[in-house]
Amino acid sequence: MNFVQFQKSAVPEIGLIQAQYKNHAFKSHYHLDFHIGLISQGQQVFHYKGSKHQIGPGFVQVMMPDQVHDSKTLKKDSFTTKIFSLPTNWFVNLNNELNNQHDIPSIQPCFEDVYLYQQLIELHQLLNAEHSFKLAADSLTLEVFSSLLEKYSGRSPLPAVAIGNKKLNLLKEYVVSHLNQRIHLEHLARLCELSESQLLRQFKKQTGLTPYAWLARLRLEQALLLLKAGLSSTQVAYKVGFYDQAHFIKAFYQAYGLTPSLVQNS
Repeated sequence: MNFVQFQKSAVPEIGLIQAQYKNHAFKSHYHLDFHIGLISQGQQVFHYKGSKHQIGPGFVQVMMPDQVHDSKTLKKDSFTTKIFSLPTNWFVNLNNELNNQHDIPSIQPCFEDVYLYQQLIELHQLLNAEHSFKLAADSLTLEVFSSLLEKYSGRSPLPAVAIGNKKLNLLKEYVVSHLNQRIHLEHLARLCELSESQLLRQFKKQTGLTPYAWLARLRLEQALLLLKAGLSSTQVAYKVGFYDQAHFIKAFYQAYGLTPSLVQNS
């Protein structure tokens, strides 16, 4: 029996689909937006512009808007897939910010790239998580799809110009003062008078980290100081912006190799 689930996304513009098809064939059809597909189990066969393609785990499928294609399971097998539905204007705007091109980027219909495939799988899971950090969702979404465009659109990105120290310090001050609140990439970009993708690239060039990775470490560094000062793990988690105690304990352990309670009792 086939299974299709439309899932909520932490980035409202992006649709998420998870599906499983058993011995099923789709007739020729098209989509109004970009569909990025990832087979997590089984094999899929599809025809596109007169060519036949067979894909499985490790492949990324890119179906561009208005392009007719079909698809089916391999023989009487089944396949499970995760799909991103990306509005055309969202993709075009991102492409424009990367290389100053205003048209729809042309990308090959499928390619094998295990690293990018895994990034997309993890992004799909992150965007579907109930307690995703907004900054993480925004940052990783732009980072992963920028990588896809830079590598497979055939266009070279514009060079990233390092963000100035004055603006970088302004961002740090804002983040520290809002550590227990939801921080959006949009807010940080507005402070610097940049687009979100420009900020992402420039911040990483200057610091070596994405804004979210930098914020995640800052939260944990602040948590360590508060725990040493005698605050409880629950208090600390809230003060540094973790709304899920289990998530806080896991992140703290990954960073320091011990649980918050061990710091309190040391």
